[in-house]
Amino acid sequence: MSLGFQNAGFEVIASFDNWERALNVYRNNFNHPANQIDLSDVEAAIEAITPLNPEVIIGGPPCQDFSSAGKRDETLGRADLTYRYADIVCAIQPNWFVMENVERIKKSHILQDVIEQFSNIGYGMTAVILDASYCGVPQARTRFFLIGEMNGENNALRPIMVNSLTERPMTIRDYLGDSLGVDHYYRHPRNYSRRGVFSIDEPSPTVRGVNRPVPSGYKKHPGDPAHISINKIRPLTTVERSYLQTFPRDFVLNGTKTDLEQIIGNAVPVNLATFVGSSILEYIGQKKPETQSIQEDMFQQEIEKKPIIMPHRRLHLEKN
Repeated sequence: MSLGFQNAGFEVIASFDNWERALNVYRNNFNHPANQIDLSDVEAAIEAITPLNPEVIIGGPPCQDFSSAGKRDETLGRADLTYRYADIVCAIQPNWFVMENVERIKKSHILQDVIEQFSNIGYGMTAVILDASYCGVPQARTRFFLIGEMNGENNALRPIMVNSLTERPMTIRDYLGDSLGVDHYYRHPRNYSRRGVFSIDEPSPTVRGVNRPVPSGYKKHPGDPAHISINKIRPLTTVERSYLQTFPRDFVLNGTKTDLEQIIGNAVPVNLATFVGSSILEYIGQKKPETQSIQEDMFQQEIEKKPIIMPHRRLHLEKN
């Protein structure tokens, strides 16, 4: 999310992660410090971050335990990092925080737990599921964001976000034109009940952390274009998949193919992060001086209202 927030106009002063290979890529693209730290060690994280006096903390706790691509087992331990993220934010108490995760987190009790924790500290929150293809990304990727402002109002960002969405989803051709040199490509399905051939005249499906070639003997799915020969298509390359995540062409990708595919698949699309960051800055710019401080009684009434997940068709995408 760093590049997206930087593009929106934020100054990123430091980053923290525990995967050295991802940090190596990060360090080749940013000038600010990128620190290796286990964020499950809350005390160490607080000690490292507090001196920076950040106005905003942004993060995406690991989502495997909530993801439809994973085992969806919250007892595996990685979901605990969502709690640890909340602990860090509530200890440091920046003016704003942004927490990103997969859509399925809305069904977890963990989300309600951390919303209550943030509310008790004094954050007003906007909870939203965004479809990236309506936010300047050529990819039908849905992601959950919980955005908090200290002493703010719940759902305050909703009007800005609704008004900023595009009228139709962005296709690959919209974003990249004919630069890929293909009209159709192969994206390996999670199972063969799903199609594997896609057109660049639609948003891509979610870019995952794996990228496999067309398997020998692949039988076309009924949803694959009937007129396309499977022998004449290919999967997108690692670099091309980074473009679908809206990484710029000059973004340095160093490492093994396996690592890079995972790093790219785990990333929040750059333009999606820019959309969120720009919404925050627009909201700050619109606030009138007299509304910047909320009286105690009004604030107490507001935090009792749970932030809602917006039901707008381009923000909340229910899957059958």
